[in-house]
Amino acid sequence: MSGSDFDPSILVFAALAAFVVWKLWSVLGVRVDRGGPASDRAGPARRIGPASQNSAFAPAPASGALDADRWKGLAESGSNGWRGLDQIAASDRGFFAPAFVDGAKKAYGMVVEAFAKGDRDTLRNLLSTEVFDSFAGEIAARERRNETAEAHVVSIDSATVEDAKVEFGKAQITLRFVVKLQSVRRDSAGAVIEGDPERPLAIVDLWTFARDVASRDPNWKLVATETVH
Repeated sequence: MSGSDFDPSILVFAALAAFVVWKLWSVLGVRVDRGGPASDRAGPARRIGPASQNSAFAPAPASGALDADRWKGLAESGSNGWRGLDQIAASDRGFFAPAFVDGAKKAYGMVVEAFAKGDRDTLRNLLSTEVFDSFAGEIAARERRNETAEAHVVSIDSATVEDAKVEFGKAQITLRFVVKLQSVRRDSAGAVIEGDPERPLAIVDLWTFARDVASRDPNWKLVATETVH
């Protein structure tokens, strides 16, 4: 995937979402089954073809020879994230970390908007079963209250690799997102009951993605979320 050109009609996919002001702590501020092995959490990957609109990552060229600055700007040197990216690159010759992070940043907005709109079809394609179930439950509760939500990512100030590893044949990457999110929740009459349409929130989220490194399917799925701030 090119970092400069983004065409959602030719994407492959991964996933994300964010804690927003309408009390999504139960969905996004809590880890989703982080304790078990990745093979148990991620669920079967679903291939999304080139014509899909519900994707965020495209195939990328192999990263080539590693050097001392190979993950500079993506992870802190000597950190678990840095060492884990080495593991993933060694296990998956097609892995290209800059493309992964670039796609993750774009996917962030896709899921935030899908959640606000209650677009379950989009979310189902982007999330693991556990994360999707949490999102769908919150959407259903909002619908029962006849409430609506709006959300817009104002900016993604940074996205860095907090942790990464290969475990039980699954590659896992945890990204730290620092974002500004504008969101609001309205009652059945359209009155604002939470949030501010004029003032964005500053949010720090940790999201973990996983895929089977032995699979020809390049898809990543969001398997866990945690709100830090």
